[in-house]
Amino acid sequence: MNSVRSAWRGIRKPVFIPASAIIVAMIVFSVIFAGTAADAFEALNGAITDGVGWWYILTATGFVVFALYCGASRIGNIRLGRDDESPEFGVLSWFAMLFSAGMGIGLVFYGVAEPLSHYITPPVAGGVDGSTDAAANQAMELTLYHWGLHAWAIYVVVGLGLAYMTYRKGRPLSVRWLLEPLLGRQRIEGGIGHAIDAIAIIGTLFGVATSLGFGVQQISAGLSYLGWVETNNWLTIALIAFVTLLATYSVVSGVSKGLKWLSNINMALAAGLAVFVLIAGPTLFLMQSWVQNLGGYVQALPELMLRTSPFAEDGWAGAWTIFYWGWWMSWAPFVGMFIARISRGRTIREFVFGVLLAPTLVGSLWFTIFGDSGILRQRNEGTMLADDGTVGTDTSLFQLLDGLPLATVTSVLAIAVIVFFFVTSSDSGSLVIDILSTGGDLDTPKITRVYWTVLEGVAAAVLLLIGGSGSLTALQTASIATAVPFSIIMVLACVSLLKAFRYEVATTPSYVRITPAGDAPPVDGTTPARRPERGGISTTFAGLSPSKDGLSTPSGLLAVQSVPQSRLQIDPDTGAVQYSEHDEPVDPLGGEVFDTPEFADSAEGEAHQRRTDATAYDNS
Repeated sequence: MNSVRSAWRGIRKPVFIPASAIIVAMIVFSVIFAGTAADAFEALNGAITDGVGWWYILTATGFVVFALYCGASRIGNIRLGRDDESPEFGVLSWFAMLFSAGMGIGLVFYGVAEPLSHYITPPVAGGVDGSTDAAANQAMELTLYHWGLHAWAIYVVVGLGLAYMTYRKGRPLSVRWLLEPLLGRQRIEGGIGHAIDAIAIIGTLFGVATSLGFGVQQISAGLSYLGWVETNNWLTIALIAFVTLLATYSVVSGVSKGLKWLSNINMALAAGLAVFVLIAGPTLFLMQSWVQNLGGYVQALPELMLRTSPFAEDGWAGAWTIFYWGWWMSWAPFVGMFIARISRGRTIREFVFGVLLAPTLVGSLWFTIFGDSGILRQRNEGTMLADDGTVGTDTSLFQLLDGLPLATVTSVLAIAVIVFFFVTSSDSGSLVIDILSTGGDLDTPKITRVYWTVLEGVAAAVLLLIGGSGSLTALQTASIATAVPFSIIMVLACVSLLKAFRYEVATTPSYVRITPAGDAPPVDGTTPARRPERGGISTTFAGLSPSKDGLSTPSGLLAVQSVPQSRLQIDPDTGAVQYSEHDEPVDPLGGEVFDTPEFADSAEGEAHQRRTDATAYDNS
């Protein structure tokens, strides 16, 4: 009982209670109106697709532009931490963890199914006939479009914002603080901030529940394909209960090393599965395809990234692109917080290009191995479709493995990978949601973690069971719908962060090294030879100490800050130049101070301490 009271005191109630109430209300509503739920999900999916599909496509592309601008401009020089801080992880370890952040149930679920679906039934807007060479090439371009730069740019927005505001500016690790430069501290700590975190919690929970739903579908389909069980609602409930129990045990045990150990094993199993398919399958064909897929993706990206298909009525965009953008946005607080926590000490340039490029390249290899293998099998043998001539989304992976050696072993391995991803996703998702519900506290109570873990499992079960034969549509609709408000928060976060970045760039000096002018290499090995100074060029700076060799010309470092022409005042008579403080940059964060460990350990906290010490010294 004491632990419950302690947990309740640590919860930020204006966030926890509304978020929980909305999630429970959505679940109860689905159960009460179960008879019409499938039709309701279908109608809601169509309404959202028609109403905000264009917005998702526009904003997702905008996030790519935002990320590239931050990485390529002077903003990229800003370090996510103190100026003298080094990255916590090496490059290779960092890349591996970045890939593990996005390497989840979705890649296993769609690895074969998505490219094969685009090959059999390409979008009408593409103007390509199905089951052709052109359709095969386009299928991989579309798949990489969904899992490449756009997906990771969405994660960059949240991850970069959290890393900057927490590790450089000392704010709590919570989504609300991304908007502080735009809205101010008072609003962020008030009702608006509570609403932002509540929206992030709702979106994250249903985003994780969607992934869990996919995982359960594929686990049950794999067991059924092997002939071990018969798929039904009871099996679905049993699987969700079993894996949720494992995730709950992981949460309660609190053994971070055990969870890390499990994650590393899972990554090794997934990599082993991919290597097996690569070696046992058409290896040379797959390597050739990978190079071509990368080139095709780069070439097709400018045309795909703003395609809204207004004249097409096949519903392809809603079933694929718009669903993906909504799913990625609902996952953004989850993945963003993870990549922020492993990226402390890196510059924004390293962060942006590392997060964009490393997972995109590895993901392209994954989809090439599984997707092109499935397409090639269908072209040569015609054995990759279901009895009704459609792609079996749940079973296509097992159909591919069935045509390779050790089919039963690799199928069991694939199921194990999905189960492990299920456990780690549920556990990690619960932790992130719990951090948001406590206002950024990293040491959250175990009882609330269990609460969120169970709620995720319940949400996944309801979406699967109530959706009936359209359970995939129900899962997709949940992600698309809950991401609508969060997409608006992400756009505002881009504006807010740019405001903070521009102030920092404008007020951060560059450093130039001052060395004695006119020096030549030493003649006798001790004293430099002197060259005549060129007329009209000063080689001294008043106030600077002499160089180490005792000569009059100084040496050292000089902080330099560029001054806009608008801040210079030139006397018309004398030509004297004076600096005007008119239109000085205004700090959008207002020099706020926090009495927290995060603030003390940040670059902002370090600068505040230096100013405090200098003031105390002057007063003494």
